[in-house]
Amino acid sequence: MTSLTLYSHPFSSYCQKATVAFYEKGLPFHLRMLEEPGAMDELKAVWPFGQFPILREGGRTFAETSIIVERLDQIAPETPMMPADPDVALEVRFMDRVFDNHVQSNQQRIIYNALRPEADRDPIADAEARARLDTAYAWLDSVMATRTWAAGEAFSLADCGAAPGLLYAHWTHSIPERFEHLWAYRRRLLARPSYARVLDEARPYRGYFPLGAPDED
Repeated sequence: MTSLTLYSHPFSSYCQKATVAFYEKGLPFHLRMLEEPGAMDELKAVWPFGQFPILREGGRTFAETSIIVERLDQIAPETPMMPADPDVALEVRFMDRVFDNHVQSNQQRIIYNALRPEADRDPIADAEARARLDTAYAWLDSVMATRTWAAGEAFSLADCGAAPGLLYAHWTHSIPERFEHLWAYRRRLLARPSYARVLDEARPYRGYFPLGAPDED
């Protein structure tokens, strides 16, 4: 098998999403830390947008985390992150989009706003992002009332993204305690061995969190 190199950082939520899939599969890879000299230049040479993670497989490059995870399924199909049933696979992709577009994107809007100089911050954008997270939390709580994992009873691509997404979202804009089904799901994600390993690898970098990382996971 061609060696796999992941341009990544342990504290990035999208990098964690990809790394969870590697650990679920027990698939070896070389971590090219973006703090290493020249790593970001190498990344931008193949993906000028500069977003990470990036997977390099021989002469091939895979960008966008969900695509990376699906590529890993092609390489190591024994532990699938995408189910074979097309209807279930569609639900996995749908839930993956929910966590990326309605949880992680709004959480990051709050963070990016906080990183601006105080005079340039947009309180309206901040309030909108928080309101959308509240909507996402309520909807997810209703969905998870009847599910073990994001798309049913099997851990999947959607859960790879949900784990870091809900971790950082709660740090940014607290999940209300009344959403007991969402909280139970979040606890299952934190206890999943693949994500527990990712979480431990990210602990040394918690000082990077702009709002101040809480003591608890």
